[in-house]
Amino acid sequence: MPLRTLETWPHGAIMLDAQHTRFALWAPDAFYVSVELEDGKSIPMLSQADGWFEVEIKCPAGTRYRFNIDGERDVPDPASRAQASDVHGWSLVVDPLAYHWRQSNWQGRPWHEAVIYELHVGALGGYAAVEQHLPRLAELGVTAIELMPLAQFPGERNWGYDGVLPYAPHTSYGTPEQLKHLIDSAHEHGLAVILDVVYNHFGPDGNYLGQYAASFFQEDVHTPWGAGIDFERREVRDFFLDNALMWLLEYRFDGLRLDAVHAIDNPGFLQELAQRVRQQVDSGRHVWLMLENELNQASLLKHDFDAQWNDDFHNVLHVLLTGETDAYYSDFAQDPTAKLARCLGEGFIYQGDTTRHGHTRGEPSAHLPPSAFVAFLQNHDQIGNRALGERLHQLCSPQALEAATALLLLSPMIPLMFMGDEANAPEPFLFFTDHHGELAEAVREGRRNEFADFAAFHDPERRERIPDPNALSTFEQSMPTLPDAAHLQLYRELLRLRHRHIVPHLPGSVALGASVLGDSAVSARWRLGNGSVLHIDLNLSATALPHPASPHVLFQTPANHGAQLPPYSARVTLSPAGEHP
Repeated sequence: MPLRTLETWPHGAIMLDAQHTRFALWAPDAFYVSVELEDGKSIPMLSQADGWFEVEIKCPAGTRYRFNIDGERDVPDPASRAQASDVHGWSLVVDPLAYHWRQSNWQGRPWHEAVIYELHVGALGGYAAVEQHLPRLAELGVTAIELMPLAQFPGERNWGYDGVLPYAPHTSYGTPEQLKHLIDSAHEHGLAVILDVVYNHFGPDGNYLGQYAASFFQEDVHTPWGAGIDFERREVRDFFLDNALMWLLEYRFDGLRLDAVHAIDNPGFLQELAQRVRQQVDSGRHVWLMLENELNQASLLKHDFDAQWNDDFHNVLHVLLTGETDAYYSDFAQDPTAKLARCLGEGFIYQGDTTRHGHTRGEPSAHLPPSAFVAFLQNHDQIGNRALGERLHQLCSPQALEAATALLLLSPMIPLMFMGDEANAPEPFLFFTDHHGELAEAVREGRRNEFADFAAFHDPERRERIPDPNALSTFEQSMPTLPDAAHLQLYRELLRLRHRHIVPHLPGSVALGASVLGDSAVSARWRLGNGSVLHIDLNLSATALPHPASPHVLFQTPANHGAQLPPYSARVTLSPAGEHP
């Protein structure tokens, strides 16, 4: 297949030069399509093979346009590069070359150097406001920021997973040029930038594709969001493949995190996406591809993708730290200590095992390197999918959290933190949307009914107290402040140790196994690429355990254990190559 360029992407409005734009729309159910311009001009599009309509016209950047289907309805461009206002209004012609890059020689960072900071652009105030945080994140030891989805969604505020125009960065965060400026500035600080993309569904408001391209979807395939997307169709595949390439080539993102790929019933699409990206990106450039995948498909991590978000790591640690076993945590309630040991020694906990629903989940993963797993104590999901959005530091003892943080930041897995973790931000991160009318009511009631299985919300009256996702106050409560300098020091010290002693030797690392020391206590070892052995002992119980002292302690909390592993503690040792730990 030929390489894609700005001129050969088929979907949407592509500028050919400063004054001319090519418009293309796949509308197999339409008889007639025209481009409607805000100045009143209507230009018929030429019918092409396989349901395509296309036309080239004199049309500069900034022009407002939309498509008209069969003279009956106006719709936005599904591949709009920007919207003038909301998802229902005018699309904008965008010049992809208008921004002049300052860091034009940036080639990214190797994957093993990744320390990821996930953030929500809106909750931090937009692209320009996020830029203000870059110096402190770089100084802290973060090497990459990950932006929650940016695709244009209905309303002014949303987590981003209700996007309906995947090519258009949301207008409330800033312009496409401001997004590029943020990425450029991040590169200036040595920070890679990852984008969370949603290719498994469209949001519930503003998606018009079904009105003129019904075959974009498979009505006989059901997902939590409606009919599945038909990835067997070439036009549909290219719509998403070209979107991934746009973010990586035009915006110069350094990586993508693919949301909930277990809802994409087409592994061939995932493999093609990875292969297309590797073909298109310059060979000297580092580009990262990550998955969120409940199926724990280790096979996708062998060649095609760099890593998977390891929910198993979070889930079992959450059970051990908080004692909560409601809903999906019940899969980790039985013998959680042994499950944590398996996670540290083999990557996934569920490797073909049966879940609470009676389904098998996962594939064997012990053959994969530790860097194939992105570990986290919490992320947007695990905080925001709580009814009241509490953060982990509000749910467990500070000593236990400090020990777990040492495990997170010093294990050979790739660590991820969520905005505010580093400062024990007191604000919740709630689920927020900006829907209206019947949809707003459905989302509000649906949100509250989600928690009927949680013991604390069996009572319908208590569920009524769950914040309304559509209320502006729900969003405003989720905007974090970062006041806790003392907690920042913990992250700064752990990341200093990681970058100095662990990161340089991560390539070639292998897990040497993990064992149970006692209730809520484990010991795990890894051989790093230089032959040294990293050893982490973790005790999340209230009981001290006898444990041999070591002359090679890299970090411990609390300090000066001696021959003991105190309650709620971690000890990290690094033994030189050839010396038994």
